[in-house]
Parts: sequence; structure tokens; C-alpha cells
Amino acid sequence: MIISVASGKGGTGKTTIATNLALSLGAGAQLLDCDVEEPNAHLFIKPDIRQVVTVTTPVPEVDMQKCTLCGKCAEICQFKALVVLGRTLLPFVELCHSCGGCMRVCPEKAIRETGREMGVVEIGHRNGLEFLHGRLRVGEAMSPPLIREVRAYARPDRLTIIDAPPGTSCPVIASMRGADFVLLVTEPTPFGLHDLQLAVGAVRILGIPCGLVINRADMGDDRVRRYAEEEALPILMEIPFDRRIAEAYSRGEMLVEVLPEWKARFGALYRRIQALAGSGSEGKQV
Repeated sequence: MIISVASGKGGTGKTTIATNLALSLGAGAQLLDCDVEEPNAHLFIKPDIRQVVTVTTPVPEVDMQKCTLCGKCAEICQFKALVVLGRTLLPFVELCHSCGGCMRVCPEKAIRETGREMGVVEIGHRNGLEFLHGRLRVGEAMSPPLIREVRAYARPDRLTIIDAPPGTSCPVIASMRGADFVLLVTEPTPFGLHDLQLAVGAVRILGIPCGLVINRADMGDDRVRRYAEEEALPILMEIPFDRRIAEAYSRGEMLVEVLPEWKARFGALYRRIQALAGSGSEGKQV
């Protein structure tokens, strides 16, 4: 089973939920940090990184000795990564989505693909928990291709927890698509409610079962709970605004280790996800 932990906005506690859920499940689980622009799950998991893989993406390279400036490649490119300007063809590889269409339509075979580095995937473990995250190259405009590379390491024989980026844009969709369940994390504030509504809309377009965790649940107001009730969105866990939790977070410590009673609560959270996702006895037992 693949569980994607997401939120409509940053700072809700999404990484806290993802890391503690993964660690509470222990050996046989897998944690993928897909927030490749700013990965931070490793600060809490503290994995032993054993492998670093450089990720490249194909981009066009033009042989101007063959090019006749017919413009067919620029016409097919929906992202303006190729532009005919005067007597030259300019590639803007940062805009390229690596579809290969320009090569296919070029009548002179003047375009070939070359690799452009996007970032790296780092692979490690902690006490049987397999850990992976992506690090996007500084200046890289598009993160979804690297997110897909991280997700390609998901193993069917393991329960996979995905720490998705915040928001509802393309990187988040790349992190949620194909998951068995999306666990949304929010806080009971006006901003939390607004962005939760956007996230719920995105998840429902994808047709994935979802549930809600409310962090700092004893603050703010009850509008998030009312919205969840109106939308038949199950609240699977509430985490109070607790000084001990905040202190553990500030030290980069795991909640399930500092406050052991939370390990059982995260185990119960997983069992509720199992039931809602319809995985039955096929999922990992806690």
C-alpha cells in the first residue's frame, strides 16, 4: 500500500506525521521524501545514506548544420522550449518537459537528445526502515520529473509512506497520483481551512480515498471540523498543541520515541487508514 501524506499549505506538521508514521511501522516500511525542493525528513529520521544516484532528463540538442529552420519543432512544443529566432533555433532546456516531440517531427533529423542533470536521489536506512529522498539541483525549474524518479524506487513488497510537497500544484499531484490513500494534514486556522479545501478538491479529482489529521487541534476554531463533517472527510487523528511535542520537534527528535504512547496512536492511525483504503489483510499488520 502507498500512503501519501500531503497538506494544502506548509507548516502544518506534514513531515512530522509522515516520519512518525513510518518509524512506528518500522522494518518493512519505506519512507520517500518527495519534497525535493526542500527535503527535511532526513533531519528527523537521521538515516545512514548508502547510495547517491544522479538523475538526468533528456533535452534537445540541435545540429545547426542540418537544421533548415522549418519551425516544426517549435510549433509542436507546448512549452516554448524551442524558438526560431532569425536564422537560428534557440533551445531553452529549462522549459523542456522531455516529451521527445521535437525529435519526432524534425524532417532533417537535426535534433538529438542529451542529458541534463536535475538533481540526485539519496538512499539509506534506519533500523530496517528504508529511506529515500530527492534533492533538486539549485536553479532547476521543474521538480515533478525528479519526484517521479524518487517514486520509481517504491517497492511493492513494502508499505510506502510518501512525504509530499505542500500545496496543490504539479509537484503535489506527482506525489499523490497512484497512491492508495492520501492523508491530509491541516491546522484549525483560516489559512489551514482554505488550503485544506483546495487539497481535498485535488485529491477527489484524482479519485483517491483520503482522511484528515488536525495538528495543534486545541487552537483556533472548529471550522475545520465542521468542514470535515460537511464533506464526509474522516478525522483520523488530532494532535494537541503540546510543549513537549514542540520541544521534541525543535531538537529534531521523533515523537514516537520521546513520547512512547504516541507509537500506539500512530499504529491506530495506520489501522484506520487500512480500513478506509480497503486494503484488508493485504497490508502490513501493526
